[in-house]
Amino acid sequence: QVQLVESGGGLVQPGGSLRLSCAASRSIFSLNSMGWYRQAPGKQRELVASLTVIGSANYADSVKGRFTISRDNVKNTVDLQMNSLKLEDTAVYYCNVKWGSRSRDYWGQGTQVTVSS
Repeated sequence: QVQLVESGGGLVQPGGSLRLSCAASRSIFSLNSMGWYRQAPGKQRELVASLTVIGSANYADSVKGRFTISRDNVKNTVDLQMNSLKLEDTAVYYCNVKWGSRSRDYWGQGTQVTVSS
């Protein structure tokens, strides 16, 4: 299995920046993919950004140009740099990885990101 520990959530003003980090208990080289999802109140959980071990990134249209997903191969973390934050970015953010021959999903506990003035 894969244990995921998230950090970096909090309160930020519109236009501000925040960096989320997800520490994995397994080497990121062993993961099929990794990414971040979010779920706002009353809305469905959506994919924010994903990254493969070969460096292919995918972003939701709503965050393109503002968010950047990256990995740290030494620390085994998957990070999400969030810039130019908007009110609509407010949500619980979840780290997600796929591992194993069947790409089973593993989830972090979720971290709250609140954008408010």
